[in-house]
Amino acid sequence: MSFPSNPRVLVTNDDGVHAPGLAVLEEIAASISQEVWVIAPASEQSGASRKLSLHDPLRITRLEPRRFAVSGTPTDCVLVGVQDLMDGEPDLILSGVNRGQNIAEDVTFSGTVAAAMQGVQMGVPSVAFSQAYGFHPEAKLRWETARAHGTAVLKRLMQLAWSETTLMNVNFPDRDPDAVAGLEVTVQGKRDQSILHAERRTDLRGQDYYWLGFRGRLSDPAIGTDLRAVYDGRISITPIHLDMTNHEARARLADGFEGLVPASRAARD
Repeated sequence: MSFPSNPRVLVTNDDGVHAPGLAVLEEIAASISQEVWVIAPASEQSGASRKLSLHDPLRITRLEPRRFAVSGTPTDCVLVGVQDLMDGEPDLILSGVNRGQNIAEDVTFSGTVAAAMQGVQMGVPSVAFSQAYGFHPEAKLRWETARAHGTAVLKRLMQLAWSETTLMNVNFPDRDPDAVAGLEVTVQGKRDQSILHAERRTDLRGQDYYWLGFRGRLSDPAIGTDLRAVYDGRISITPIHLDMTNHEARARLADGFEGLVPASRAARD
């Protein structure tokens, strides 16, 4: 994998085309390219995962040259951007900078990560960026941390080779730029407790409804995971593969089923 000296970059996100994190990512993209295309959802699509708008038409609004708002999901944005809106395929897709961390199980419902997944599926190297927050009482979003370190991380990634079926998931810690404790290449972690919560409430007519949200609980993750790196103030880079097969489990299952005759074959015999 190699990049041209002036790569064509598609920038997207799941927080919406007017999100402050997208503006930060545009700055990062502009540091390595003179041709940056912004194709992002018209409204917030957080938690959309890889949702496709299969039952609704996509409406595209051209805001500026090379800047479009899409009435759909992050995956929609990448799909229509690569196939039609850009005059030629991009060399790189950047997604984010997300408002909040995308670590551990978060990656399975993250629209930010999903946009990068769609890019990889279409054969384009893709990187997802997220800025962690909520680890301190003031709950301040430290966009300056992603801004200060994003370009160096991206340039280094572009110098390295990675699998064409792998996306890079980058999380900046909830610390000021000069307090970042380093960088670590990590594995995807797993929390020891759920942070998702469905809270039941009652409306003014006495009807129950539910409001989904996150509980700010820290787990005790293993060393080497994205969780531990971000908790300890380090930038986390996790290579995420599109092949979600558990190959160890597959091998055990194959051994366990060896010698069994499928039911359809037994009926014929």
